[in-house]
Amino acid sequence: MEIVLYILTATATFFFMEFMAWFTHKYIMHGFMWYFHKDHHQHEPGFFEKNDVFFLIFAVPSWLCIMLGLMNGNYYITSIGFGIAIYGLSYFLMHDVFIHQRFKWFRNSNNFYLLALRKAHKIHHKHLGKENGEVFGMLIVPSKFFKEARRILANKK
Repeated sequence: MEIVLYILTATATFFFMEFMAWFTHKYIMHGFMWYFHKDHHQHEPGFFEKNDVFFLIFAVPSWLCIMLGLMNGNYYITSIGFGIAIYGLSYFLMHDVFIHQRFKWFRNSNNFYLLALRKAHKIHHKHLGKENGEVFGMLIVPSKFFKEARRILANKK
């Protein structure tokens, strides 16, 4: 039974991280830490971006929760760390690999969810400055993008 609670804790943390990513993106990355996020909207040469620093900002608490939780036998804290890490992996795969194609692993998809995600992110990036941004989430996007993705797929048939 305890393992189920650990899994539920990691799952709840994963979904909470979507809110944290939205909040951080809207109010911190497009706020006082724009210096680090700017090169993500206004691409500069090179593989790495200053924006990659946000990976560390989220990875450090994950690592600390996993390490300290295991060291102290507090598996709820460990579960929180794993929830953060799994969200981070999902974010990396969706954002860096699928959407921005920083790694050429997955290029095309006919999945309506992935099309909606890509379209929502494209709308976010049409704003080159830190103001007037929209669609700050990653895995949860407004329903209008799902409707548009279904329309695109219907037109392909």
